[in-house]
Amino acid sequence: MAATFSTALDVHFAVSQSDPKRPIFFTKRLKHQNPSQRFRISCKTSESSSSSSKPQQNPLEEQSPKKTQSLSQQLQPLSTTTLPKKDQAARLSSNPKSTWVNPSKPKRSVLSLQRQKRSPHAYNPQLSELKLFAKKLNGCENNEGALLSVLEQFSHQPNRENSLLMLNSLKPWQKAYLFFNWLKTNNFFPMETIFYNVMMKCLRLGGQFEVIEELANEMVSNEIPLDNITYSTIISCARRCYHFDKAVEWFERMYRTGLMPDEVTYSAILDVYAKLGKVEEVISLYERGVASGWKPDMVTFSVLAKMFGVAGDYEGIKYVLQEMKSVEVRPNLVVYNTLIEAMGRAGKPGFARNLFEDLIESGLTPNEKTLTAIAKIYGKARWEKDALKLWEEMKSKNWPVDFILCNTLLTMFADIGLVEEAEQLFIDMKRSENFKPDSWSYTAMLNIYASGGNVDKAMELFEEMFEVGVELNVMGTTCLIQCLGKTRRIDELVRVFTVSIQQEIEPDDRLCGCLLSVVSLCDNREDIDKVLACLHQANPRLVEFVELIEDEKSSLNTVKEEFRRVLSDTKDDARRPFCNCLIDICRSKNLHERAHDLLYLGTLYGLYPRLHNRTADEWSLNVRTLSVGAAKTALEEWMGTLAKIVKRGEALPELFSAQTGTGTHKFAQGLSKSFGSHLKELGAPFKNSEDKVGCFVATRGDLLLWLQSKIPSSSTVIS
Repeated sequence: MAATFSTALDVHFAVSQSDPKRPIFFTKRLKHQNPSQRFRISCKTSESSSSSSKPQQNPLEEQSPKKTQSLSQQLQPLSTTTLPKKDQAARLSSNPKSTWVNPSKPKRSVLSLQRQKRSPHAYNPQLSELKLFAKKLNGCENNEGALLSVLEQFSHQPNRENSLLMLNSLKPWQKAYLFFNWLKTNNFFPMETIFYNVMMKCLRLGGQFEVIEELANEMVSNEIPLDNITYSTIISCARRCYHFDKAVEWFERMYRTGLMPDEVTYSAILDVYAKLGKVEEVISLYERGVASGWKPDMVTFSVLAKMFGVAGDYEGIKYVLQEMKSVEVRPNLVVYNTLIEAMGRAGKPGFARNLFEDLIESGLTPNEKTLTAIAKIYGKARWEKDALKLWEEMKSKNWPVDFILCNTLLTMFADIGLVEEAEQLFIDMKRSENFKPDSWSYTAMLNIYASGGNVDKAMELFEEMFEVGVELNVMGTTCLIQCLGKTRRIDELVRVFTVSIQQEIEPDDRLCGCLLSVVSLCDNREDIDKVLACLHQANPRLVEFVELIEDEKSSLNTVKEEFRRVLSDTKDDARRPFCNCLIDICRSKNLHERAHDLLYLGTLYGLYPRLHNRTADEWSLNVRTLSVGAAKTALEEWMGTLAKIVKRGEALPELFSAQTGTGTHKFAQGLSKSFGSHLKELGAPFKNSEDKVGCFVATRGDLLLWLQSKIPSSSTVIS
C-alpha cells in the first residue's frame, strides 16, 4: 500500500495572540524558598562637565598615533590591534571619583560621563506653584494659540530652572516642541545642552527622529555641545525608528568628537549592527568596549544572543555564554529566554533544556515566553518525557500561562502524540473565561485525532466548530482530509473540502499534496474522480499532469517538461512530497515504468540529493524522505543497477545497507515495516541491523548470490 503525502504529524501551524490574562485552571501553587542573593554594586565615573566645557579626548584615540582613524578602522579585529590590558582599563577615565549607588534602585554605570548638571528643583521655593502651572499647560489644547494663552498667565519671568521643569512636564511631544520653540524665540536665557536633551527624549517617545536630527544639527550650528545623553538619545531613537544607517552615522560622529559611548549607547549601537547583519563589527565593538572598561549589561547579551540565534550560530551562542561568565554577569529572565530561543533555532534542544534547568535552579520563575519557547523545542524534538515533565511542573508550580502558550502546548502534544494531555488542556481551555479555544486550538486537536486515526472524534470536533462559531482553516482542512483519505471516507472528504472552499479557504501546496496522496489510496475510479475534482479546484495543472502520466503514450520528454512546470509552481518544501505522491499513484495503477521515470526526474531536479552513498567498505540507499511507493521504486532501481554491475564483473564493497529510519512519532506510518515486507517479497538477503533501528543490511556474498540468481531475469527486478 502506498504512503500518504506526509508523515503522521507533518502539519505545523502558528498560533494567534489573544488576551494575555492568566488562566484559572492551574490552581495548585508550589512556593519556592530560595536564599536571596546580594550583590555589591559600585561604579566609577569621571567628573561631569558643564555646557561650556570641551569634550574629552577619546582614550582609544589617544593610544593611536593617527588621530584621524575612522570608526571602521577602529573596529578591526582585535587580533590585528593592540588593546589595553584589563588592569589598565580602570585608568582610562581621568580623575575618577566614587559614586554612591542606591542599592534599592541601582543606576547604570557609564564611561566618561559628559552630561549637563540638573537643577536642584527640590530646593526651589516656587516648586509647588510651578507644578500646578505645568499641569495647566498639559491640560490646554494642543495648539500654539492655546499654549500662548496659558503662558500669558504665568506670573514669573521664565528662567532656566522653571522653564526646564515645565519642559520636562509636558507629555505630548507636539506641545513640548511648541514650548521649546517659544523659549528659543523669546531668548529669555541661553539654551543649553540639557534643554535639547529633554526635548529630544520627549521626541523619541513620539518616534520623531527627523525632528531630533534637526535639533542636533541646530546644536552643532550654534556651537552647543552634544554630550553622552544627546548622542545616546539620537542613536536609540534612530534604532527605534529603523533608521539604522542614521544610527551608525551618528555613532561615528560621536567617536570623531572624542566622546566615549556610555553603556546605553553601546547596547543600542550593538543592536543596530546586529540588525544590519554586521557580525564582525558587533564582536569588535563589543570587545573594544569591554577592553575600555565598559561592563556589558543584560540588554547587550540579549542582543548578542539574538543575533547568533537568528543565524543559528551555535558557536556564537557559546561565545555569549562564555562572555557572561567572564564578566561575572548572571543571566536574567530576558537573557535566558533569548538564549533558549536561540538554541531552538540552532537545532540544539539538549542545550536549550540545560539552560531551562539552569534558569529554574537559579531561583528564577519562567514566564509565558520561556515556557512557550521550551514547549516548541520539546515538541519539535518529540521528547515525550521532557514534555510530560514540563506539563506536570506547570500545573504543580502554577507557572504563568497565556493564550499563546496554551496553543503551543496543544501543538506540542500533537507533535508528540499525547492525546490524553491534549484533551485535558482543551477541556480546561473551554472552561476558562480567558482562553476559549480558537481556530488554531481546534486545529491542534484535529491534528491529534487525525494522526491517530480517530476519524469519528475528528469529525465530531469538525461539527462542534460550526456550533460554537469557530472557523475552519487550511491546516484543519488538511488534517481532516488526510484522516478521511486513510479510512476511505471519500464522501465526507468531499464535504469537508467543499465547506473549506465555501469559507473562502485558499488551498495550499500541503493540502494539494494530501489530495494527491488520497488519489493513490482510492480503490475505485469513482472515488478517484471525486478526489481529482476537488484537486482540480485547488490546482488544475496538477490534475492535468496526473492525467498525463496515466497515459502510457506520453513520452518521457513530455513528462519531463510538464513536471518541470509543475515544480516551478510549487513551493520548495512541497516538491519532494509531490513527487513521492505521484510515484505512489503510478504504483497503485501498476504503472511501474512511469514510477521509475518520475524517480529519475525527481533525482534529476535535485529532490533526492542524498539517496545514494558510497564508501570503500559500504554502499547504502537512504529512503528516509521517500514515501513507501517511492522507497520501493528506489530499491528496485538500486538492485537493477547492482545486477548490471555484477554482470560486468566489477568490484563490490563488503557491506550494503538500506536506511529507512524510524518514525519518532507514535502515530508515524511504518515505512520501515513496509520496506521490510517488500524486501521479503523480492527475496533480497537484507536483514534488520542489530545496531541501528530502521536499517537493513546485507553482506557482499549473500547479495552477490541473490543478484546472480536474478541476472537471467534482471528485467523483472528493474521493472
